[in-house]
Amino acid sequence: MKFENAVVPVDRIWSSPFVRWQGSLADVSSLEVAVAVTRDALDVRRIDPGTIDGLVVGMTIPQPNCFYAAPWIASRLGAPGLTGPVVSQACATSVAALASAAAQIERDGGGTILAVTTDRTSNGPLLVYPSAGGMGGAPTTEHWVLESFRADPNTGQSMVQTAENVAREGKISRAALDELTLQRWGQYQDSLKDDHAFQRRYMQDIVIPAGKKTLRIEADEGVHAYSPETLAALRPVVPDGVTTFGTQTHPADGCAGAIVTSRANARTSERDGVARLLSVGFARANKAQMPKAATRAAQVAMAEAGLRFDQLASVVTHNPFAVNDVWFAQETGYPLDKMNRFGCSLIYGHPQGPTGLRGVAELVHALRQAGGGVGLFTGCAAGDAGAALVVRVD
Repeated sequence: MKFENAVVPVDRIWSSPFVRWQGSLADVSSLEVAVAVTRDALDVRRIDPGTIDGLVVGMTIPQPNCFYAAPWIASRLGAPGLTGPVVSQACATSVAALASAAAQIERDGGGTILAVTTDRTSNGPLLVYPSAGGMGGAPTTEHWVLESFRADPNTGQSMVQTAENVAREGKISRAALDELTLQRWGQYQDSLKDDHAFQRRYMQDIVIPAGKKTLRIEADEGVHAYSPETLAALRPVVPDGVTTFGTQTHPADGCAGAIVTSRANARTSERDGVARLLSVGFARANKAQMPKAATRAAQVAMAEAGLRFDQLASVVTHNPFAVNDVWFAQETGYPLDKMNRFGCSLIYGHPQGPTGLRGVAELVHALRQAGGGVGLFTGCAAGDAGAALVVRVD
């Protein structure tokens, strides 16, 4: 899918810090986080909710009252007449939400769409399904988060097994994965330099009432330090495998958002340039080869944009496994050290719905800092799927 008119002003894309699951946000609804973070993000950017024409909400994990997610969030933001679709596409949710917003801009020739993505992997719901055929009418149950992580019903294989399958085919070694993770850890440390100078370009604090106190989260919580020694000491997750808990991401909680508008509208509001949304691509790898899907989606998006990989100034990936990036570099020839210059989900965690939008925010600001250019965000998703977005920062 190619776009001609949809843009995100560079100063109008944001993300909350990400909190490792079972941390400070374990018992806070992701809808409450979305309202608090989005309200503050709009306020600090002096965006009147009344000037927004549409809303897209991206979330993947059921929360109390999520049946009313979009209109309820809009009402809480002070825009009671606003609504829009709720998008749920596993880890591809952010790209899907941006694509939905951009499609509305292209269709209408203008307007302003607010994209809000939010999720809480902590304390996922235990769903109870009535079953008249069960013994005595006993219901069946599903732990939404844990059982989704455990295995793809289409293949019976876990996500980590898909990483092992791709590593085996690509002849990717344990040493290569440890080395890449250390590189990504160093890049994340660069985003923290000078009092988090890079992250402060897009990071929006989480500030939520908590009884008589206020819960305030100003930085990623639960990120573990990496060293050659700690990585080397970890056992493979799968016997005789190459992926460890150090070379895969951790589940998290968080929220991210963006304003998507037309090029004409952006001229009246942008301060730091705009990110033009050029194209999106969705793809699916063969069964039980999920890490490949990020590369396939990127190839689709780049073809839609009419660009080559050597024309990219920057690449950001959602890489739940270090295998993803190694495979991407092998297939495209893009240098590993030019990817994820300020960190990635491998290091700071993965709340699913908002993960991609934080990656896009980091991509946009990395391009802005470098003076502009074309960038790619890509990532894999459950079901051996992937999603990618190509942007140009002017």
